[in-house]
Amino acid sequence: MVTVYSKNNCMQCNMTKKELTKLGVEFTEINLDEQPEYIQQVKDLGFSAAPVIQTPTDIWAGFQPAKLKALA
Repeated sequence: MVTVYSKNNCMQCNMTKKELTKLGVEFTEINLDEQPEYIQQVKDLGFSAAPVIQTPTDIWAGFQPAKLKALA
C-alpha cells in the first residue's frame, strides 16, 4: 500500500496525488494539516516537508514522477 503524507495548499502534494491517480495506483492520503498527530511520525522518518510517499519498500519526499511511475 502506498501512503501519501500531504498538506493543504501544497503544489507538490497535489501533483503527486494527481499522478498516482492517473497511473491507477491506489494510495491512502494522510493530510498533516487535518491529522497533526502524524507529524511526529513523519519527522521520525527523517522528513520535514510534504509530500512524503511511503511504499512497502521505499520512502521519499517531494514530487518524483519517475518513482511514481515505477509504482504503476
